[in-house]
Amino acid sequence: MFQIPPRVLANLYVAIGAVLTNKVRSLLTALGIIFGVAAVIAMLAIGNGAQQEILAQIKLVGVNNIVIRPIIEQKEEKVETQGKQDKRKFSPGLTVRDVRNIEQNVPGITILSPEIILDTHVIRDGVRRSAKLVGVEPAYFNVYNLELGEGKMFNADDRINGAAVCVVGYSIKARFFPTENALGKRIKVGDQWLTIVGVLRERAVSETSLRKLGIRDFNMDIYAPLQSVLIRFKNRDRVTPSMQQRDMFRSAGMVVAPAADEDEATRLERKNYHQLDRLVVQVEDTHLLGPTADILARMLKRRHYDVVDYEVEIPELLLKQQQRTNDIFNYVLGAIAGISLLVGGIGIMNIMLASVLERIKEIGLRLSIGAKKSDVIQQFLFEAVMISVAGGVLGVILGVSLAYLVSEFADIPTVISFASIVLSFGVAATVGLIFGIAPARKAANQDPIASLRYE
Repeated sequence: MFQIPPRVLANLYVAIGAVLTNKVRSLLTALGIIFGVAAVIAMLAIGNGAQQEILAQIKLVGVNNIVIRPIIEQKEEKVETQGKQDKRKFSPGLTVRDVRNIEQNVPGITILSPEIILDTHVIRDGVRRSAKLVGVEPAYFNVYNLELGEGKMFNADDRINGAAVCVVGYSIKARFFPTENALGKRIKVGDQWLTIVGVLRERAVSETSLRKLGIRDFNMDIYAPLQSVLIRFKNRDRVTPSMQQRDMFRSAGMVVAPAADEDEATRLERKNYHQLDRLVVQVEDTHLLGPTADILARMLKRRHYDVVDYEVEIPELLLKQQQRTNDIFNYVLGAIAGISLLVGGIGIMNIMLASVLERIKEIGLRLSIGAKKSDVIQQFLFEAVMISVAGGVLGVILGVSLAYLVSEFADIPTVISFASIVLSFGVAATVGLIFGIAPARKAANQDPIASLRYE
């Protein structure tokens, strides 16, 4: 079994005594190491938390997705050109026909997921609450990585015939069917009764992600086949007398004043002429995202008669840009932490060199009674390493506390890894060892006779 040589133990005891004799000076010497280690741990915790959040957000919005959203209301002004006013053009809006046209003419697309989102209410056993009815196709659940907990998805007959069926989110099931099986039960959505054929697994989504990504809480939605929503609830592409009047006014550039008691949501819905509220296009490879988005924008512009009443965005690229920004932020923090550790190491070397001058007589005495130069080197190296290790321990405690406080009060996710603690602690010990070599060598090279005469 390995045993530490007695001379090494003796040098260690001498170093411990020297450090404990000057507690305040040792603590002040270690401050640079303490703050450097704390900064490293807090920085890595924030970086890991941001990385984890971005990966979770990418999972929420899907991989390789392009999102097309209709623009309901735009600011438009009449522009006179050569004494004439430009005639306002008419757009049919974002419709299922656009989906079929994209499906037939744009290569490299793996999934097309149109959505219709309607504000409604749900009633069962005298309990009513607001909810959103989402008309989707089965591809929707693959795009957002939603898993079925119970039951089944819509079949082909449900989609073609517009059957009165639905899949509900986990929270809807927990609210209206807390103690019974929801499958096969009927629930009133708006003025229509739908039969529940499936229940989704619970999807935990933070409020921050919901706000940043512009997505809804999947657990609170009711999902019905797209055709069912168009047939049984609302089809904005269908011409009704009120819509015909609205479109005539819109084509003529006239504005219909809203009712006095009409809220903002009702006003926007009244003006909404888009059949679809959202269209997600998933491509095969990431490098196709940009070119495909450009093709889609130009195709829609042509189909909508040069009226840009839609927006095309790539959530994954936006998130990757955010990740790049976070990486730059982490590099800056890392540089600051590295500088702090460097300053801490220089502080250790500075104090140890001053300590050598203060203890020249002690060094000369040890050398004169038989101590070797290696003993003196070991003593001063032990002192430097002990100061840096103690600073590392305090820095770890401070860094973990800072990461917790940032997560608790700044609402920034942090993930503290064991590797970051080991890394910062190892760096602290290494800094003490490296910056303690010069003072140790200077102490060992003292002339014993001259040291004993030193005043």
